[in-house]
Amino acid sequence: MRNFSLLLLALLAATTAQAQTRFQVTFPAEFSRASLDGRLLLFVAANNRTEPKNQVTEEAGSQLVFGMDVENWSPGQPMTVDAGAFGYPLRSLGQVPAGEYWVQAFLHRYETFRRGDGHTVKLPMDRGEGQQWRSAPGNLFSVPVRVRIDPKGVGVVNLALTKQNPPLPDPKTKETKYVKHFRIKSERLSKFWGRDWYLSAWVLLPEGFDQHPEARYPLCVFHGHFPSEFGDWRETPPTTTDTSDFTPRFGIYGYKRMQEQEAYDFYKRWTGPGFPRMLIIEIQHANPYYDDSYAVNSANLGPYGDAITYELIPAIEKQFRGIGQGWARFLYGGSTGGWEALAAQIFYPDEYGGCFAACPDPITFSDYTVIDLYRDKNAYYLESPWKQTPRPGKRDYLGHVKCTIADMNHLELALGTKSRSGGQWDIWEAVYSPCGPDGYPKRIFDKVTGAIDSTVAAHWRENYDLLHILRRDWAKLGPKLRGKIHLYCGDMDNFYLNNAVYKMEAFLKTAQNPPAGSEVAYGDRAEHCWNGDPTLPNHRSRLRYNSMYVPKILKLIERHAPKGADVTSWRY
Repeated sequence: MRNFSLLLLALLAATTAQAQTRFQVTFPAEFSRASLDGRLLLFVAANNRTEPKNQVTEEAGSQLVFGMDVENWSPGQPMTVDAGAFGYPLRSLGQVPAGEYWVQAFLHRYETFRRGDGHTVKLPMDRGEGQQWRSAPGNLFSVPVRVRIDPKGVGVVNLALTKQNPPLPDPKTKETKYVKHFRIKSERLSKFWGRDWYLSAWVLLPEGFDQHPEARYPLCVFHGHFPSEFGDWRETPPTTTDTSDFTPRFGIYGYKRMQEQEAYDFYKRWTGPGFPRMLIIEIQHANPYYDDSYAVNSANLGPYGDAITYELIPAIEKQFRGIGQGWARFLYGGSTGGWEALAAQIFYPDEYGGCFAACPDPITFSDYTVIDLYRDKNAYYLESPWKQTPRPGKRDYLGHVKCTIADMNHLELALGTKSRSGGQWDIWEAVYSPCGPDGYPKRIFDKVTGAIDSTVAAHWRENYDLLHILRRDWAKLGPKLRGKIHLYCGDMDNFYLNNAVYKMEAFLKTAQNPPAGSEVAYGDRAEHCWNGDPTLPNHRSRLRYNSMYVPKILKLIERHAPKGADVTSWRY
């Protein structure tokens, strides 16, 4: 009887999967005569305020997306999206209530990589956009149409991918007297990926660069997400006059104009008298998994840490007259960039003279946001014998929860399997995890259920848990890091990143032989990206990373530059 019941349930499920509205998607040969691989996405929205593909978010108010992997998809061949496609926020098309909706299909294209480690994988190559699937050149999509969806009826909706994202302009067109675009081929990364691989950077030149050919400059690395241009920089006064735009995150009007004004103010400070004369670079290191590499060596991304430190930065210093020594190189950034600044300082302690890390991504995985990867069994729910209490994923400065960790990860799973969504949790997994037998990152936890893999967590701990590494290796690292670590975080960080900073602070305060000589500061009720300035609100401090840290770096140079170092040629 039990086996008969299971068979009946299976037959009912199969019938339900077919007795509903299905979508058949095609693409024309004009976009590709060869077959395509990628992630086929179907977006469903209850309104047409904007295209359905732009209405999916991890927070409340998100519309629907359903995804499936496609391989060897030929022009004109129908590909069917039905109840079997994984969806978010609803798991299946079969759960969509009957009604009228706006729908749109989209293909995020993958390429085949035959890596130097022997694995062959299919991934979305960055095409100059910074690994943003919505705008990636060559991705295909359909025109939004209004259709009726009925999970109890039988119907087929035909969609054609008749639109294609255009190529992007050459970055060189954005160069100015002060801002230059620099690009090199990385031998290390080319060997790993099995094809020519490049690293790029925006280089901000100091005032008087051309008039002082004798000067050799310190270098600042401003780490962060993919920069399509040099950020927070504007050489002309603000042009935005309309201040009616409202930014819900900060609860203010006119933020676009404020951003333009802050960027122009930095330009005036940078070119004015008395401001430190240095080089600042923002690195473009988007890759098949994310908009940047986290600036460390990784089993799945390749040796980005070595490539940046030993190939890209020396080449920039050679081209633009950098001093080229560790005492004259500094790191700063926020969020992803905050983690990168601290990680690069720890992994390459002799190559950098100090780091300023704001709101860093989790710097210990015992506080992987609100998850303890070493003790917890499930990433999505608190352990309980009688109920499931979801773990929060995002909050505002008053503690109001915006979404759960399960929400964030289920959205990523709809957008891409095998850590290929381009999302935050997937890139952590891609950077920190060992490579699996199939060539893709091993899962730190089951993407559907949240069950944590303790063996993968142990690998993360030994290789990328920055607090654990400092504790384990302080006898060796301490003498090289003394006075170099500066941490800043809002105590109401949207992603609970302050939790890990508290533990790092406790270690740094008690470290001995030598003492750490570090700085840790918190912003009262400050959210994500607070930069350490207690005199400004969060929405302004996050726009002043360069203005905040460059003067601090000058003081470090004045205190710690080795005897005989060049501390004068660039002081004009």
